[in-house]
Amino acid sequence: MLKIKNSYNVIGVMSGTSLDGVDLCFSNFSYKNQDWKFKILVSDTVPYDKSWITKLTNAHSLSEIELKELDLEFTLYLSKIILSFIHKNQINNIDFISSHGHTIFHEPKKQTTYQIGNRVELNNLTNLPVVCDFRIQDVQLGGQGAPLVPIGDLLLFSDYSHCLNLGGFSNISVKSNNNIIAYDICPVNIVLNKYSRSIGFEFDMEGQISKSGNINKYLLKELNEISYYYLTHPKSLGLEWVENKIFPLIDSFKISVEDILRTYVEHIAVQISNNLQGDNLKILISGGGSKNKFLMERIKQLSKKNLEIISENITDYKEALIFGFLGVLRIRNENNCLKSVTGADKDHSSGVIFE
Repeated sequence: MLKIKNSYNVIGVMSGTSLDGVDLCFSNFSYKNQDWKFKILVSDTVPYDKSWITKLTNAHSLSEIELKELDLEFTLYLSKIILSFIHKNQINNIDFISSHGHTIFHEPKKQTTYQIGNRVELNNLTNLPVVCDFRIQDVQLGGQGAPLVPIGDLLLFSDYSHCLNLGGFSNISVKSNNNIIAYDICPVNIVLNKYSRSIGFEFDMEGQISKSGNINKYLLKELNEISYYYLTHPKSLGLEWVENKIFPLIDSFKISVEDILRTYVEHIAVQISNNLQGDNLKILISGGGSKNKFLMERIKQLSKKNLEIISENITDYKEALIFGFLGVLRIRNENNCLKSVTGADKDHSSGVIFE
């Protein structure tokens, strides 16, 4: 049984829908005077090779048996990555691993969410306690199962009124009076990376490809009129939604990849600026999309807001850091899923523990 104490050393592990790789973040979390502090000790990203990108991209179309086989294969792969990370950085004094896994299905309306890599083999092979599978309980309680990062935004980044993440999807946490709401805004890198890959690039470096294109005003109009953007929170997005709503719409226009990317960057900037209303906002931005200089320029120009980047470590590893923190709260049996964020029946402590 893991002990409840006031200081934890945790390896947080995150694989996002943008498929750029597995993020690992070894951090210390300490609790003193009713306040949580953190320190990132070591961090790294292991990029996916082309075979894993293909496997994860196509996973949602596998049969149940094939998906279970992939789940085991991915769990073994994660264990190797984690052990290599520990060995390479000579890490010791680890309390546990806290892993998000990789999302294959996320359709909360159907009470479905499935992340691979959350198997007991991760515990067996690393010989370390593991906390994982954070989303399923929230969905069973009627919630969206997402976003889960807001508890970290509330307790670890309390200086900011808004925390905006630009990953596979953009999501935002909005705080006031020690309360928090959060939701997914729109797809980001899950779309930009797909079309960049179609012309031989893993991603659009600094937005250079999109910057060279032209906005298709008709496509932009149709994207901005998608009904999801008019829903109130709680709300979240998944790959299935993107494949049903976004890709067919974009592909129906038969325009160049450069114009697709330019139009989609504008769409992201419009949707994000729509969700950054008000004065005196203090906005922390993180995620891989924040390195897309052209996208950042468009968001700043349309929103007329200052977006603050604390450090490259936070930009790159904030989600892995916070999934480590979710594990800490789970070990302590403290709430890590908030009903104000997910719409679940109650606040709760979510995650499976393998010791």
